Amino acid sequence: MTSTPRSSLSHPSVDRVAAALAEQGLTPRIVWFDDAVTTAQLAAEALGVEVGQIANSLVFTLDDEPILVLTSGAHRVDTEWLGAELGGVIRRASKETVKQATGQVIGGVAPVGHTAPVRTIVDVDLAAYDEVWAAAGHAKTVFPTTFDELVRITGGTPRPVEPKQPA
Repeated sequence: MTSTPRSSLSHPSVDRVAAALAEQGLTPRIVWFDDAVTTAQLAAEALGVEVGQIANSLVFTLDDEPILVLTSGAHRVDTEWLGAELGGVIRRASKETVKQATGQVIGGVAPVGHTAPVRTIVDVDLAAYDEVWAAAGHAKTVFPTTFDELVRITGGTPRPVEPKQPA
């Protein structure tokens, strides 16, 4: 699988993400893959980075409110624990809820460029990396960023998404 920056390619969701990044003062470098990267492992392999550097964009519902959780590809969100921490019950959102909440489809949900604001949680484990990669609105696209930038551009809340295990 190859990844090549190709500015000649366009997609409405990717264009919205690029515009949202530009509004935040960033010059987006969106990378298009030849094939969809449907897992953090595949994205990491295609980019030649650690799986923990992949910021998975997962849409859940907290009770009835859609929320976006940007989590490190190195682990899973503990929905029972995180729901209790946030004072509600977290469930995986349906593909219809994801599309309605973000204007994007599962597999390509970006941290920005949504049709309406979405409450966002940013996994603090992403802070361990100088560079992280997030989806750019399509399953074949990603862009590089940092933990601090993710928090800033999303207005997200940094927090753990799973309980910390004793050392």
